[in-house]
Amino acid sequence: MDKGAKKMESKLFQPTWESLREYECPEWFQNAKFGIWAHWGAASVPMYGDWYARKMYEEGSDAYYHHWKVYGHPSKNGYKDIIPLWKAEDFDPDALLAFYKKCGARYFMALAVHHDNFDNWDSKWHKWNSVNMGPHKDIIAMWKKAADKYGLKFAVSEHLGASQLWWMGNKSADKEGVYKGVPYDANNPEYWDLYQPPVEDPENPFCYSRDKKVEEDWYRRLIDLLDHYEPDMLYTDGPFPYGKSGLKLVSHLYNLKAKDGKTQAVYTQKDTRAEYEIGVLDVERSGLGSISSRPWQTDTCLGDWFYDVKARYKSARQVIDMLVHCVSKNGNLMLSVPLKPSGVLDDECKLILEKIGKWLEKNGEAIYESRPWKRFGEGDTLRFFSPLNEKQLSWSAQDFHFTRKKDAVYVFQMGIPVSGNTILVESLAASEDNPVGKMKVSHVRELGTGEEICFKQTEKGLLLTMPKEWMKGYPIVYKVW
Repeated sequence: MDKGAKKMESKLFQPTWESLREYECPEWFQNAKFGIWAHWGAASVPMYGDWYARKMYEEGSDAYYHHWKVYGHPSKNGYKDIIPLWKAEDFDPDALLAFYKKCGARYFMALAVHHDNFDNWDSKWHKWNSVNMGPHKDIIAMWKKAADKYGLKFAVSEHLGASQLWWMGNKSADKEGVYKGVPYDANNPEYWDLYQPPVEDPENPFCYSRDKKVEEDWYRRLIDLLDHYEPDMLYTDGPFPYGKSGLKLVSHLYNLKAKDGKTQAVYTQKDTRAEYEIGVLDVERSGLGSISSRPWQTDTCLGDWFYDVKARYKSARQVIDMLVHCVSKNGNLMLSVPLKPSGVLDDECKLILEKIGKWLEKNGEAIYESRPWKRFGEGDTLRFFSPLNEKQLSWSAQDFHFTRKKDAVYVFQMGIPVSGNTILVESLAASEDNPVGKMKVSHVRELGTGEEICFKQTEKGLLLTMPKEWMKGYPIVYKVW
């Protein structure tokens, strides 16, 4: 490529809404469907779940009492004293990403910086980082190298924008008890480069700071992150941040990963308003009610976001159900899998991921590279589905989801019949009145075993004979063409 071509490519996107709305989601993301996220950092040390760094300063909370008993009162030992305890001594990104790929992940996301304002890379602008402190390792560089080795697209998540307001409570003191009125350690200005300066006029404790210095710091640190590691995807934990600075950041990411006149990068944020459609919508711990014309992603966690000894994990079946539901509506599933502070998975996580991987090994054809069909599903149980609820549903044998690929439709039978050996898929009826259109069926095959399925297509639907064998306890997938 000549210099002129490179110059044109570098200006593919401008930092404006008009320019960025021309964004088209790359094929790799639409094809990948399933990603795994390492929501891992210094906050993992107490093994006490998400938002520990904030909750330990909330007098009376479980995290507050845990911290006091284990590490000392937050007036004496605060979050800054947790950071040196993060050693990542058993961290082996090669082994982890090889395992994640075997379990079906097609892309991987690493936590770059959480609300705790601690950078997990060799940060140019921020001394509180994983090279200077804690494990003394460039965590992002290590993840990136392993992702490249195993052919996984590499994503990073940033949660920095809301850091100042997220930290508000750490500038207070106990209101009662033996430490009444004794300031927490975060009141010391010496540590405000970690704890953030106080907020005098917070509009909303979960929105972005109006302090221009905070905005500038956010921008230059994330530009540093993008330039050094060139991720394929950037995830923002919240709505679109900081107006013009946000536009500059996203255009920089897209242009950084431009190829043949198109960007291969993905940017996700959580604002559902149409004017913010400059990337991919992320829907946290939730889903969409119908098929979206635009690719999207849901992110959820297997247990809690950060490792929590108290957490109960989702079952493999629950995760697979969520994956099927997302993919049938043109979405991806990003699954956060908690790592212990040392950098290893616990045995239960391994077992769950192995089960997911075994199902995907047999049925992945219906997931990867697929697209939504004319209808995402059918069945009475779907009426109990709520986009805001991750509760496992009790599927019947007449509950189905659908995807498509070329001339094939994939039918996911979500429940297994108690008695009888046939099922009826009404959406594949031969009737001219079929609302999704008439499809002439010539073959049906169960993906897991390759068994050819006996069928009869009628005006009421596609009548299928149950296969002789299938993966018990999981959706059965039929390829129909």
